[in-house]
Amino acid sequence: MPLSDRENYLRTASMTGAEWTPIRVAIVESEWEMYREDLEEVVARHPMLFPGFERGQRDFDDYEFGGGCRKGEDHSDNWGCVWRGWDDGHGATIHGHPLAEWKAFDDFEPPDSATQSARGPIDWEATRKSLQERREKGLLTRGGVEHGFLYMRLRYLRGFESLMLDMASDEPRLHELIEMVTEFSWGLVKRYLAIGVDVMSFGEDLGAQHASVMGPTQFARWLAPAYRRLMEPCREAGAQVYVHSDGYILDIMEEILACGVTIINPQDLVNGIDNLAAEVKGRVCIDLDVDRQSIVPFGTRQEIYDLIEEGVRKLGSPQGGLMLYCGVTPPTPPENVDAVCCAFEEFRTYWWDGRGS
Repeated sequence: MPLSDRENYLRTASMTGAEWTPIRVAIVESEWEMYREDLEEVVARHPMLFPGFERGQRDFDDYEFGGGCRKGEDHSDNWGCVWRGWDDGHGATIHGHPLAEWKAFDDFEPPDSATQSARGPIDWEATRKSLQERREKGLLTRGGVEHGFLYMRLRYLRGFESLMLDMASDEPRLHELIEMVTEFSWGLVKRYLAIGVDVMSFGEDLGAQHASVMGPTQFARWLAPAYRRLMEPCREAGAQVYVHSDGYILDIMEEILACGVTIINPQDLVNGIDNLAAEVKGRVCIDLDVDRQSIVPFGTRQEIYDLIEEGVRKLGSPQGGLMLYCGVTPPTPPENVDAVCCAFEEFRTYWWDGRGS
């Protein structure tokens, strides 16, 4: 009997004998706005990647993007950080830092994880019921904290330059702020663990184009203790620990993995597929974030095919240890989205159909 999607995912993560490579394609709302029905035709051709999708289910002329996803609109999150939408359907950038001056810290109140996530309300009873329904159906269950749960939240609150100066000068109030931010995330984590989840996700962008935003010493001093505090209880509860970061992170990869990570989601070309094979393969599962800067948006169909084949050949194995993810952003044309989907579908069984022997 073939494995279920959940069983295959968990075997892939633990490298204990998967039967195919898990694949995901996520399309941002601004990509939909750009290509509309043309993109719809592509998505409809790939039900494996987009189960339940039907043509016409999206009203392109009257679509509600949600808070902060309209160009020029401002909104505040539950930490009091102000965001401004920079494109319809493609998120927002930080526009106001509530702790730009430390004098505001004395009276600052964090959100309450019993009722609030970082960006909106959270109903834990509804969350429990939803996860229970998935569990009863044999589906994967996942919990997580906000994208930008520690370093990025500190940057949102203080501003980038101020935060870097705080770290360099060993600002004592920064220790207090890190404790506050970590305690909020711990409130979310412990509630998910009490409900019971297969995977706990932690995401933030620790890398720039050619280097991490801080070196190993600074990461170990300022971030690693909080990472361990949040991630080690997940491991103890039997949950996979999934960590995402955009950008180049190889110079702090050892420090990140040491915090209890079981699945790492790095970008392929920024870090280098050969580098990931040499330094990460076989140690933890790699959920490979396929290029969205050059080849996927601007390359040929063959170049996309070759890139994905290279990642599968160099990072995969019959035991598992590799997942594939592609986040599609403008101006990726529909034909390139189709190329990604076709390559994902073709190479998902590479290690089990005789090609990888």
